[in-house]
Amino acid sequence: MMLRRSILLAAALLAIVVPAQAADKVRAAKAVGSQWVFIPLDVGLEQGIFAKYGIDLEISTMRGEAGLQQALTAGSLDIGLQGSGGIALSVKGAPIVAIADYVDAPDNFAVVVLADSPIKTVDDLKGKLLSGATTGGLPEWLVKHLGVVKGWGAEGIRFIAVGSPDASLSAVRTRQVDGMMTANATGFLLEQQGIGRIVTHMGAFAHDYHSAFVFARTGFVKDTPDVVERFLKGLFATIAYMRENKEKTGVIAARVLNLDRGIVDHVYDIEKASFSTDGHFDPKAVEALKQSLIDMGSLTEKPRDDQVLTTKFVPVKP
Repeated sequence: MMLRRSILLAAALLAIVVPAQAADKVRAAKAVGSQWVFIPLDVGLEQGIFAKYGIDLEISTMRGEAGLQQALTAGSLDIGLQGSGGIALSVKGAPIVAIADYVDAPDNFAVVVLADSPIKTVDDLKGKLLSGATTGGLPEWLVKHLGVVKGWGAEGIRFIAVGSPDASLSAVRTRQVDGMMTANATGFLLEQQGIGRIVTHMGAFAHDYHSAFVFARTGFVKDTPDVVERFLKGLFATIAYMRENKEKTGVIAARVLNLDRGIVDHVYDIEKASFSTDGHFDPKAVEALKQSLIDMGSLTEKPRDDQVLTTKFVPVKP
């Protein structure tokens, strides 16, 4: 009996002297706050999924891809979720690398015009001017790619970068542009308000394409590979959770995006299938991405894979 008490006392003292290991802080950011595809960060945080993998997640929301890349380069962020075109900066020397694919076909984008616009179909977009937040990002490529698919060439539909999603909407509403390439959620909201109308969703026009990557600072990858691996496990465990839990996902998404559930559920039904299940890079999709950056003038030649991405952490198996 005395021996048993001594063992229990020693165990209790050890628990006091040696505290539980603290979770590792990860500073992650979304490129913009209006895109449903960035909701996994919020869902994973609120449902304790990242914590399960020892990740203390800090979430920031940027005003566009350019700002996110600058924050990664400056070292004020560790990880960023954004359009895959960010690999162009890696080629140009930015200390960032793609560590996983997480959105494939761009089902999350749509062409939106004013409700009374004469543009009724995709064919009516020839020669028109569409806005987007930044130059060199996925929205610009989608505009150019749509022109190519329709046989009008890369300049068949014109594009202008206006600085932020809010500025893009303002340009449409003041009729400075004919429409915009934007998130489905924005399009549905404008339709609900009687202001705008979705002409087309973009997923059908870009098969075999990786539209969004998880990026990380190269120093963060080098110094803390275990943290990177656990973050990705948390992210893809969250995506799996979202696929099976529409109701809870919708509650969180509606609050974060400040949208009603009808819109959020509509977006969920369209976009959930575009999530990658394990983050692997498909060679055909990567080649299509590289070619798209040449088409936009962001690059003059295709980079090697090891210049822009690492396969060390994929496929992710939570």
